[in-house]
Order: sequence, then structure tokens, then C-alpha cells
Amino acid sequence: MPSYDPQDTRPMLKTRWPELDREKTHQGQGTPVPEMQKPCQGDVVPLPEAHRTLTHPVALKDAIEARRSHRSFSDEPLSIDELSYLLWATQGVRKHTEKASFRTVPSGGARHPFETYLFVSRVKELKPGLYRYLPFEHALCVERLTDGFEDQLDEALLKHHFGGAVDFVWAAVPYRSEWRYAFESLRLILMDAGHVCAHLYLACEDIGCGTCAVGAYDQDKLDALIGLDGENEFAVYAAPVGKISREV
Repeated sequence: MPSYDPQDTRPMLKTRWPELDREKTHQGQGTPVPEMQKPCQGDVVPLPEAHRTLTHPVALKDAIEARRSHRSFSDEPLSIDELSYLLWATQGVRKHTEKASFRTVPSGGARHPFETYLFVSRVKELKPGLYRYLPFEHALCVERLTDGFEDQLDEALLKHHFGGAVDFVWAAVPYRSEWRYAFESLRLILMDAGHVCAHLYLACEDIGCGTCAVGAYDQDKLDALIGLDGENEFAVYAAPVGKISREV
């Protein structure tokens, strides 16, 4: 087996922006703007206003200083208000137009190429199962209700579920960015994923929860568990969230 040569993959990290001819992109050619949110085929669960009852005792400076990855969680469930706040902090919509949405996190060209899936194990007022966040309605789409999925999820996450109360999985819909930025979209999508997960870390610190960014997972198993086609939409990042327990 040939050894790994870093020079084979490093070019993916480098910009080719001067080569990008905006008139030749799909946007430049007049192709209609791609949908900014997948339609919901199941039941819709409205979420409470993100700041309805929560207190925020942690200053931003303290949240940044305390930020760390947590890999052990208690059995205590999250409240629906806490989940609502975490979703707002990571993908909440401040305003939008017909072509772009402006959210609580930055995104190259305001394309926001992610769908947020949630494997809910322990959240008050929600049955266990797979949900998807609807940022424009600030609601949840019920993908399927089922319990006992944790073993499959842990296998797909290569043992990085850590007993979380809810697991965030961000799936990329690449065409949302490709429509405007063509080959430059790869770098932008991955940078955007970092922005989203960084907000999750700080929002968790703010409300006394913990999380751990997961970049190591089985692509095929995780996509299949969610029900993604692996081509036009696929998982790019994950993070279990829960109440903080003793670290192991």
C-alpha cells in the first residue's frame, strides 16, 4: 500500500479565488437560487422562544476561558428551552431575503449550507428519535420517532456518542454554496462548520451543558442512519450534548 503523501491533499486547503469566474457560476448564469431549507415531510414541533425562561449567568469571557470538550454526561435530560437556545445559537435566523439568510453564525456569502439533525435521547417534552431543525420557523421536523438507537449511533460515531442527551449532526447540502462559489465552496463549507460548532461550545458553557466536537465517524453508517443520499447531502460534523458529569 502506498504511503500517505501530504502533497496529495494539501491543495484542498489552498484558495484558488483569483481563478473563480463569477459569471460562469450557476448564480452568474441565472440558475434559480437553491432552497435554503429542506421542506418537512413529517410533523412539526414548535420550539419555545430561545430566551423565554433561561438565565445566562456566564459572561462571554468566562465561557471562552472555560470552554473544553466533555466526554461524559449525566443522565439528566435537557429542557426544551435549553435545546431551543442551542439551536438558535448555532443556526438561528435573524433576517432573510429571497436569496440569502442572515443567522447567528457567519457563513460564506450567507449560503448556510447545513441541515441540523438531532438524535434526541433525553430532552423534556420530546419523544426519543431523529429530528431536524427548521431555522426559518424555529421549530423541529420529526424525521422518525424511535428509541434504542444509541448503539447504532455510537457505532456510526466510532464510539463518540458518550451518552449524550442529544447529538447534533450537521449535514452539508453542498449545492447551496456551489451555486455561488463553485470549486471554492469546499473550503467555505468546512470553515462554516467550524463557526457553527464553536457557537455550540460557547452556548453550552452559557447554560451549564457540555459538548465535544466529533470529526471522526463512519461516513456511510452515519449518512444511512440519518437517511441521507451521501452525494447531495451528507454528514460533515457531529457533537453530543448533555449535562456535565464526572470526566473519565
